[in-house]
Amino acid sequence: MSFRTLATRIARRASSRELRQSTSYRTVNIRHRSAVTSIAPPTLLSSSNNSIRLFSSKPEESATTTEEDTKPDTDSDAAEETERDDASNEQPGDNLGELESEIKDLKDNLLRSLAEAENTRRIAKRDVDQARSFAISSFAKSLLDTSDNLTRALDAVPEELRHDHEGNPVLANLYEGISMTDDGLTKAFAKNGLTKFGAPGEKFDPNVHEALFEYPDPAGEPGNIGQVMKVGFMLNKRVIRPAEVGVVKSA
Repeated sequence: MSFRTLATRIARRASSRELRQSTSYRTVNIRHRSAVTSIAPPTLLSSSNNSIRLFSSKPEESATTTEEDTKPDTDSDAAEETERDDASNEQPGDNLGELESEIKDLKDNLLRSLAEAENTRRIAKRDVDQARSFAISSFAKSLLDTSDNLTRALDAVPEELRHDHEGNPVLANLYEGISMTDDGLTKAFAKNGLTKFGAPGEKFDPNVHEALFEYPDPAGEPGNIGQVMKVGFMLNKRVIRPAEVGVVKSA
């Protein structure tokens, strides 16, 4: 074997060895590209056949360090997950208490609102009923004087002449006409809830009677009404004018 052939073989072996080392470094560099900064800077060397190779001064240590640096922090992640689980386990109990308190407040507010609505409805109904019942109060008061005048006209006719159609037919007919008018007015009053009260012999009641005077009367009972000067009127059991009376007192 000549010297030239031997030299060629040595050069080829050296070239193939350098190629394998370069390929191995490039594979490690690709896998751990995120930690390239931890790898020592490559050194540029030239071979006898003018080929260039890159290699690390400490390839094994750099690869190990890179793998340890790029390993995920499983302990911290597990701690965070545990804290989240604890928070999620404690949160439903706190939320349950808050929800129960909120439900109680809403229930109280609802009951209060219903009570206020019921009170408002009852008051409105009462006001409507009163307005309907006493809407004619002013109109009825204006007719009370007319009723009083008719009563005075009837009382002005002597009793012996009220039905004397033969001796005093005009006066008897007038009395009959006034009496019919007074009866018709009284019926109209009663139809609309307006009634008369106050008659001799009734017990005196300061709520509905107005005492003008007291006088002794042996035939009457003390504390009762002896004389009626003006009758009273009630509209749907409400006094719109008290009766003016004279009360009997003890002798």
